[in-house]
Amino acid sequence: MQSFEYVNPGFFWLLLLLPVLGFWYFWKRNRQTAALRISSLKGFRTPKNWLAKLRPLLFAFRLLALAAIVVALARPRNVDERTKIKTTSGIDIVIAIDVSASMLARDLKPNRLESLKEVAARFINARPNDRIGLVEYAGESYTKIPLTSDKGIVLSSLKSIKYNTIIEGGTAIGMGLATAVNRLKDSRAKSKVIILLTDGVNNSGFIDPKIASELAVEFGIKVYTIGLGTNGMAVSPIGILPNGKFQYGNVPVEIDEELLKEIAKTTGGEYFRATSTTRLSEIYEQINKLEKTEIEEFKFKSYDEKFRPLVLLAVGLLALELLFRYTIFRSFV
Repeated sequence: MQSFEYVNPGFFWLLLLLPVLGFWYFWKRNRQTAALRISSLKGFRTPKNWLAKLRPLLFAFRLLALAAIVVALARPRNVDERTKIKTTSGIDIVIAIDVSASMLARDLKPNRLESLKEVAARFINARPNDRIGLVEYAGESYTKIPLTSDKGIVLSSLKSIKYNTIIEGGTAIGMGLATAVNRLKDSRAKSKVIILLTDGVNNSGFIDPKIASELAVEFGIKVYTIGLGTNGMAVSPIGILPNGKFQYGNVPVEIDEELLKEIAKTTGGEYFRATSTTRLSEIYEQINKLEKTEIEEFKFKSYDEKFRPLVLLAVGLLALELLFRYTIFRSFV
């Protein structure tokens, strides 16, 4: 990035002297020329002499030279700054997302899944120096995208997540956590984190969530758990209509908070409860602050000094003044 600056801008105050010098010159110039008073000029020829009218140019050259010297003293220069950032302590993060039918509940707008995707996208954009992966789970789990530093691919994959009937129904929290652990177990990052989100209870899968959390501890992985959903009742899918669309109705919100708290405590993470999109956004911001990536920034600057042409200009103007003073204007000064 290039910029322009003056190293010593205080010298510009000297420019205020130039108008004073100009006023002084024009006030005194009549006294600097000898004058002869006579009663009439009728007997003399008075041809117009353009050199006499150009005489003030000598002083103008001097003022311009002084102005150039003042600007040169202020040291104008171009600054070319280049920045190199080195990540000294990277973090690998896997976001495990519940995609069961209950994630279509409308207690968050437009629904839990879309609200989560919107907030998670902002979180991903705020982690430019980390690798991030995505895991989907319902009754079973799979890796949506492995760990990568390409945020464009991560955001595209996140956007494409939606409820589908390909994954077996249910909520297999243990399976989702185990798949996320499997993605991180070989990571050499200094810090390894899983963000596990669900809106239900563990009712499917063949891996116990407690076993999965013990595996996370063994591989040095911290798990932040988030229970998503309002307290009480929520408008959720309760069946499928003949046209293939969901039929909605009020159902109680059931989240196994004790299990999520235990997973977080066992792995050294924290449990959060998100009852609104705003609260979910606050939770991701809090996790973002808790898991900071240490970076080292190096700045390289090169300077291109611009005062030399101004000094040469000042010398040239002064030389020009002296040349004219002792040649064509010699008889008038």
